[in-house]
Amino acid sequence: MDCVFCKIIEKEIPSDIIYEDENLIAFNDLDPQAPIHFLVIPKKHIQSLATLEEDDLDLIGKIFEAIKNLASQMGISEKGYRVVTNVGEDGGQSVGHLHFHVLGKRAFKWPPG
Repeated sequence: MDCVFCKIIEKEIPSDIIYEDENLIAFNDLDPQAPIHFLVIPKKHIQSLATLEEDDLDLIGKIFEAIKNLASQMGISEKGYRVVTNVGEDGGQSVGHLHFHVLGKRAFKWPPG
């Protein structure tokens, strides 16, 4: 498979991993758009939210639990943070592996760009 995130999971590509368990991995973004910007991805290759299956729903809950815990550990829970996932080309998805951006330590505007 030629998926950059699968290669990070397999440790073929180095990354600044901040959390890992049997289901998911979280690492700092290489091109941060906020003082805190990390990604949380499932170890199972899932193309996007559009391709989720019923069996994946428990995994999504674990991802959001990890996001909540990491945000708290990084001190961004109290003032707030943004969680983003892009779906498909028009949604801005640049890597075909489900991933959630977590951004914090700055104010965000709406609507996003």
